[in-house]
Amino acid sequence: TVPPQIPGAEYGINSDGFFDISTQPKKVAIIGAGYIAVEFAGMFNALGTETHLFIRHETFLRSFDPMIQEAVTKEYERLGVNLHKSSQASKIEKDSNGKLTVTYKDKEGNESVISDVDHLIWAIGRTPETKGIGLEEAGVKLAESGHIVVDEYQNTSVDNIYALGDVTGEAELTPVAIAAGRRLAHRLFGPPQFSTLKLDYNNIPSVVFAHPEVGSIGLTEPQAIEKHGKENLTIYKTSFTAMYYAMMEPERKGPTNYKLICAGPEEKVVGLHIMGQGSGEMLQGFGVAVKMGATKADFDSCVAIHPTSAEELVTLK
Repeated sequence: TVPPQIPGAEYGINSDGFFDISTQPKKVAIIGAGYIAVEFAGMFNALGTETHLFIRHETFLRSFDPMIQEAVTKEYERLGVNLHKSSQASKIEKDSNGKLTVTYKDKEGNESVISDVDHLIWAIGRTPETKGIGLEEAGVKLAESGHIVVDEYQNTSVDNIYALGDVTGEAELTPVAIAAGRRLAHRLFGPPQFSTLKLDYNNIPSVVFAHPEVGSIGLTEPQAIEKHGKENLTIYKTSFTAMYYAMMEPERKGPTNYKLICAGPEEKVVGLHIMGQGSGEMLQGFGVAVKMGATKADFDSCVAIHPTSAEELVTLK
């Protein structure tokens, strides 16, 4: 989505336009604080492009656990990403050479300028394209945001019209849409045992391919406190440097941070949050355990594989 209220916003591109960039830019500005913004910023910075990331708050990835937010934000600053915190773009200008000038304001309203920008990337989320395609005429109910309203079986407000994926406003991830589509197809066209099949949107694992990778499944610590009460939670955390970096210079070593959030006397794992090399691969397996309702004792009962980073999750104290 390109914000129409900002003068010159049309000079920027979205994540689709990124794939039309034919040469490595010397300087980029990225506006946003979610998956796309953080992944693009990490990638451009790693390639050597001067990278400016504008975020509205003090941290990014704000839907993730505070540990993830704080640790990854700090690491991006260490790696040299130019983070403009509590800032919002107010004007974009383009000169005769195609270079952009980005004017932005901080939380006090003070204006600053970044010039000679090769590309500005808007990564502030997308608006569903549901207007003007006949949904209203068909009687399909839309939310105020423009998303299609569905029930747990992907049914819309009109019989035999279904919706799934990003357009419903659920977890906006490609694998989620694929999983919902498969279950819907099985329910509609499969054998009788699939007649009640639906996607469970709880405990969906998600990974941001940042630098370093981060992964999350279940409740964040604030969400767990709200749902279970702080007095009913036990939090296990660890931070370390992975053995992969053992022979590297200090400035090349990446951080690793893990957190388990456990609820109740049985210490059921209701949240698992990891940051570090290989988090994506690691989370797929641990995600199954969390989805099945594993407890801290279940984790502890698993023999550690040494030397790995993942063993830290089954040896937390």
